[in-house]
Amino acid sequence: MLHVGLDLSRKRVDVCLISAQGELIGQFPAPADGDGLHGLARRVGVYGEPVRGVIESMNGARFVHDELVAHGWEVLVTDAQRVKGLAPLACKTDKIDARVLATLSFYDLVPAIWLPTPELRQERERSRWRLHLVKHRSTLKNRVHSTLIGFGYQVQMADLFGVGGRRLLAGREIPEPWRGHVDASVQLPGSVRSPASRLRASSEISIASPRRSSSSATRGCARGSANPAMWTCAARSLSAGRATCAGG
Repeated sequence: MLHVGLDLSRKRVDVCLISAQGELIGQFPAPADGDGLHGLARRVGVYGEPVRGVIESMNGARFVHDELVAHGWEVLVTDAQRVKGLAPLACKTDKIDARVLATLSFYDLVPAIWLPTPELRQERERSRWRLHLVKHRSTLKNRVHSTLIGFGYQVQMADLFGVGGRRLLAGREIPEPWRGHVDASVQLPGSVRSPASRLRASSEISIASPRRSSSSATRGCARGSANPAMWTCAARSLSAGRATCAGG
């Protein structure tokens, strides 16, 4: 199996490729878009071996994961803080980070995290979007109440955005530009309420993350912790990289 460390940045992915014997095959950058990842898969595919890629959890890591899995890779997403605890290097560059990830994969010490299914991600996004809409609707309502108080109108009506509330607002004398702002604020909650209501039904689906199985949740780490020799070998390998960095 080939072990590939992937360090993702805004425009590229730094790649480190290690053989099944732990030898460094190569280090090179690749574009972080779909075409670049397709080219990366083709470049690594010439070796004709199974591939395990490792990438730290960050924005865009799921896209890289999905693209490479579609090309037949096994891709693990790691917790960046736990990786830092395993390999606290004196200096960090993208190339060094990629090599650290590939080395952890070689020694089966990757602190992999659980990834939700695409269906669960869709439900979570619907819930987040609905909360975003409701938050803005509440902000608009509070702004209208603040404007009324600012011009001496003590309104006891709880719902100013219903039929009676809109009639009451239309009868209040409010100068411009506050009048225009109030009128616009009254119209916007209605447009927000419709999509928010449609999302409510789908948001009722449970979005709680299922517990990871003991075999997948502790992938690599459990085996590594049971074998201190693996930890020693990994530490020596990473220390060699640190010494090279410090010497340069």
